[in-house]
Amino acid sequence: MSFHEISIMIRAVNRASSEFGRVGSDAETMAARVRSAGTAVAGLGAASRAVAVLGHQFGLLTAEQERWLSSMSYIVTALGVFMRSAWGVAAAQKIYAVATAVAAKVTWAFNAAVAMKIALLTLGVGLLVATAAYMAWLASTTRDAASAQEEYNETLRQREHVGSRREEEESYERITRRGGYY
Repeated sequence: MSFHEISIMIRAVNRASSEFGRVGSDAETMAARVRSAGTAVAGLGAASRAVAVLGHQFGLLTAEQERWLSSMSYIVTALGVFMRSAWGVAAAQKIYAVATAVAAKVTWAFNAAVAMKIALLTLGVGLLVATAAYMAWLASTTRDAASAQEEYNETLRQREHVGSRREEEESYERITRRGGYY
């Protein structure tokens, strides 16, 4: 391996390592946000449990309603605690990865649709331009054919005039040579 090849490999690693660092910092930021959201959700679950107990003590809720609301608050609290754990963060990151993949596929589909729209519009514009060019060519050819026909008709008229003139001359010649009509 030459020094030049080693140099290229070091540059490639250096450029890639900054991207890996950025991805790592994004993952840490997301983990902190998920843990913060987990804390808020766990607090919401605990607060809803307190509301259920107080509502039952003041007679606003029946025992069945208090049990149902307490069960829901335990579920919300458990979800918040799970989100604060490493497994919860990993699950949130997996869900985020799946959502990002779906969003990327939807974006690709949208871009393909836009590209197809542009292609169809370009094809439509091209078709209009081709039609206009064909109509211009047809008009030019028709004009040329009409002028050629007019020239032909004029030539025929001149020949008829020359032909009738020739008949008159021949008739005159006959009269003058022979001395009469026949």
